[in-house]
Amino acid sequence: MKYLILSLSLFLTACNSTTNIDVADTMNLIAQAEDNAPDGVQGTFKFLVKATGSSRRGEVYLNTEHDYRDRRAVTIVLSPSVVPEFTKNYGKAPNAFFTGKVIEVTGEAKREIIDFVSNGKRTGKYYFQTHIVVSSLEQIKVLS
Repeated sequence: MKYLILSLSLFLTACNSTTNIDVADTMNLIAQAEDNAPDGVQGTFKFLVKATGSSRRGEVYLNTEHDYRDRRAVTIVLSPSVVPEFTKNYGKAPNAFFTGKVIEVTGEAKREIIDFVSNGKRTGKYYFQTHIVVSSLEQIKVLS
């Protein structure tokens, strides 16, 4: 009987189309994104932003670990179109604003291949990151 209940609860959990991940569950989210690759995991996720970065293309990265290459890191990617809108609304660049804050993000967590580049050329070596792309300010909010 207890196996039936356990099996039923696991089945119903697997049928859920969205996921809610809390600050302490980043490894669970990373595992889910890996299991669903190349598809992602839809949901609402809570993270503590420990570090930020930016790209030449204008994206801003919010990272759950100080080292974005850490296998425990999840990266929230603010698209270049969101960054000026955010700065206008909040009076601060996202890099400075989000550091040290707990945020809630709605979107798709997806496993991405990150190529190692040397002298402007791909080396053939790579690693994986879990990204959530934010293309609208409605996808992200500060909890504390």
